[in-house]
Parts: sequence; C-alpha cells; structure tokens
Amino acid sequence: MNIENRKVLVLGGYGLVGMAVCRELLARRPREIQIHSLRIEESQKAAEELRPDAGSTVISTSAGNLFGLLQGGSKRDLIRAELRRLDDEDLGSFVLYDVLARSKPDIVVDCVNTSTGIAYGDIFRSAEEVLRRLEAGEAGDGATERLLDALYMPRLIRHIQLLYRGMIDVQTRLYIKVGTTGTGGMGLNIPYTHSEEKPSRVLLSKTAMAGAQSMLLFLMARTPGAPITKEIKPAAVIAWKRMAFGPIVRGGKPLMMMDARPHPLGATFSTEDPAAAQATSEPYQNVFIDTGENGVFSLEELSTVTSYGQMEFITPEEIANYLVFEIEGRNTGHDVINALDGAVLGPTYRAGILRHWALEQLNEMEREHGVHSVAFEMLGPPRNSKLLFEAHLLRLVFPNMKAVWSSTPEAVRDALDRLVRQDPEVANRVVSVGIPILLDSGEVIRGVHVIVPPDAANEEVTPGKLEAWVRDGWVDLRLANCARWVERFQKIRDEIAALPADDTSSRILRNRRFWHKIDVIQPGKVVGWILGTEEGGARIKG
Repeated sequence: MNIENRKVLVLGGYGLVGMAVCRELLARRPREIQIHSLRIEESQKAAEELRPDAGSTVISTSAGNLFGLLQGGSKRDLIRAELRRLDDEDLGSFVLYDVLARSKPDIVVDCVNTSTGIAYGDIFRSAEEVLRRLEAGEAGDGATERLLDALYMPRLIRHIQLLYRGMIDVQTRLYIKVGTTGTGGMGLNIPYTHSEEKPSRVLLSKTAMAGAQSMLLFLMARTPGAPITKEIKPAAVIAWKRMAFGPIVRGGKPLMMMDARPHPLGATFSTEDPAAAQATSEPYQNVFIDTGENGVFSLEELSTVTSYGQMEFITPEEIANYLVFEIEGRNTGHDVINALDGAVLGPTYRAGILRHWALEQLNEMEREHGVHSVAFEMLGPPRNSKLLFEAHLLRLVFPNMKAVWSSTPEAVRDALDRLVRQDPEVANRVVSVGIPILLDSGEVIRGVHVIVPPDAANEEVTPGKLEAWVRDGWVDLRLANCARWVERFQKIRDEIAALPADDTSSRILRNRRFWHKIDVIQPGKVVGWILGTEEGGARIKG
C-alpha cells in the first residue's frame, strides 16, 4: 500500500518502537499520523518531538486505556462488559472502538504490548486466594472479583472483537501489529522472571496471550472484508532509547541510598524493616541505559541479557523498517500471519555492532562518574542481580579470574568479608537496590526493603527458607558459595585450556579473545556464561 496521503493511527506511538515507526512513516509523507498513548501528555510529548520532521504531515494525538471503558466505571463494570455478549449498542462504550471510530484511519499500526496489558493480573495467585477462602468458609467477594478480573482470554477476545468491528466500520485498509514472543526469543528455560518459579506461569501466560493473539489475527486476515492483517514479532530485547547518569527509578519510585551495617540475622525476617538500615535522602544514582517499556538496565544487566545465547537484542529502527516494508507490500519474510513459524526477528548484525559501542560508552560513563553500573533489579529475577553483584565484588578484590581460581575458598571469603566491612559504600550500593548480603558469620547487611522474600512479615527464619532466599536473591559471601565461584572460574579455565591452540576459525565462540585472555572479571559476561551453562538458559536459535 502506498503510505503517501494516507492517515495512520499508531497505537502505543509514544513507546520505543512506536516512535521509531512514526519516524519511518514520516519519510513516506502520510497525510496524518495520529499518536495514541495511555496518557495524553505522552502523546503530546511524542508529537512535539516528531513535528520538526513532519513537513506537511499533520501530527495529531489521542489518549486512553485501550482495554478500558470510555466512561470509566468500576472494575466490576469492565468485567461485565468483557464477559457479556457484544451487541452493536455496546460498541461505543469501549475506548478502543471509540478511538477507531473517531480516527477513521487508513492504516492502523499497533505497537501496544497487548499480551502484557491483558495478562497483567496473576490468575494463579487470585485462584489460590479464592480456593483458600472457600475452604475456610469465608466470604470472598473481593477475591472472586480479582480472579474474574484476571481472566485473560475473555479480555483478549473482546479486544480482538472491538478491533475488528471498529476497523470494519471505518473501512481501515491495513492493520499491522508489533507482537511479542513473551520470552525475548528464548524457550521454557528462560532465566529471566520476577521471583516466580522457572518457567514462570505468569510469564507463560503472557506468551500464551501473544500466541493466542497471533492466531486470532490470523483468523482476521482470512475474514472477507477485513483489513489486510500482518504481524511483526521481535524475538529479542528491543533497545535502546537513551543512555545517561542519574537517579534510578523502579516501579515509578526513585531508589534511595541506604546506610547499612552488619547485624545479627535474627530468628524472624521481614521484607520491610525500617530498623534494618537508615534510609538516606540521597537518591540512588548510576549509569543506565533506557530500554523503553522494559525499563532501565545497568551496564552489566545489559551485558548479561544481550550476551550470546541470552535474549541478545534488536533495535527499534530495524523493527520499524520491516514494518513499513510490509505496509508497502515488500516481502520481508517476517510477517507472522503469512508464515507463523518463520517470521520472528532474531538478533541482528547492526545490534551486535551497536552493543559493542553501547558497552564501550557505558564503560566510559562509569569511569567519568566513578561508579560501577552492576544491577538495578529490573532485568529479573533477583538471582541475576545476586550473581552480578557477587561477580562485581570479586573483581573489586581480585585483579583477574586467574587470581580467583588460584585462591582457596577461605581466602576468597576473607577478602570479600573485609571488603564489605571496611568499605560500607560498596555494600550500600548492593543493598540499596534491595539485595541483602549474607556474611559467613551469619550476619546480614540489608536495606530497609528487600526483594526476596517478597511480602514477608515476621516470617520465621529456618535453614530451608534461608537457603531459598539466598539462592533466589541474596549476595552470598559464605564459604560454600565462595568455593562455588572458585570452581566456576576453574571451569572457564578448563574450557579455555581445551581449545585448540592454532584454531582461528569461526567455529569457537568463547575463545581466548572472548575472555580477554582472562585478564579481567566482567560480571555481565561471566553471568551470561553461568545462565547458559549452569542454569541451562541459553537460546539455540540466533
């Protein structure tokens, strides 16, 4: 389809991919681009950024929750609206239909992460709560409502119904979706979650919704009179928006620096404990890279998640390129609706080059600001932050991996213990993001808030629970874990020693140059190796 002089509605236009799509579209001189976002200030900000390059193209804005009702209403009103039969007189009560009816676009580009938007509720936890209340003979109106609100499939089906009816009624000619695999291209062994079991049921729910949506769009593409329907489905981390040094915000709130010291672990443990450390008025600042909807990552988190065999990454500009090519009718080979099995976008050559530059620049910014950008606990799960911080502490006291594998576990333990006791700032940088430090003495250094265990209140500390907490998200400086790190570096040494000395081909990825001749400890690279080998969390398709 010729984009020139057409009206394009970009849903999620303020996001990382949405903005890249808008820039790519402007080069084709559409009549109008309407940017829709959840909040009007987001749409307006995107429009202001794009107008200098708009030329004769009109940039308009709209806002609203595409999964909600036009007149608001209670959660129960929305549940009723989603579960009942959809009649013609009901269409206008939904935000999505209203946006389509008012916009009357020729082309709809959907960059909203629909599967996340729909599967944000934890249906498993809600169901457990309802069952517990039923077994206890308690009234469970609130629990039942939460369970009904977490029903994914009715919400997705209603979303597709409204999308289809709205585009039919305004005669939209083409709909193209930027979808998701839900796992960044990885499989059921994905090592990134948010403290749930692996693989996470909540994460798999989002993947299930993404797959269900693709099949529903496949049906829409086969429906006479429906718009041409396509889907582009990236299968890697999408990055990036900007790099900077500044306050780290998580969940809409800035992290604050903690002033923490070792103290006895005690018989009980609480996630929130204002007495555990002094929360300062100083914001937690560091070098970060903004990946848009996925949040901000530290240097080492970016290094980990984009390591070979992990999620790797793709740039929003590449996605926008493929998307516009598909609108124009070019054959990209990446339309999921046309070829469900072969259309995912994997990591790219361009992203590989840019990854090198991004890591280089983030390293320079680290040196400029005198900090180490290790982990903010946004990559998930907390275990990844724990591993990154443990590798980081090792690099602060040992010059290279050889020095670690040549040491005894006792020497490693003693060196790390001295570090966190004699340099409180080092420990505070760890605990300020919610990751406690457990010493071999049994003492713990922690902030006011910890991430693992979640929502604990005077929970009894048992050996079993403590080991689970330490495994899932505590920096562990006990002797056994120090021995584990010595063994890890010895395995890396053995891997390197087993390489053919004269092999300079492309056959071997982790060659001597990959490890920089073991002269430095690089937390992101090391943790990427751990996730791929110990945890079995490596991808098999690039």
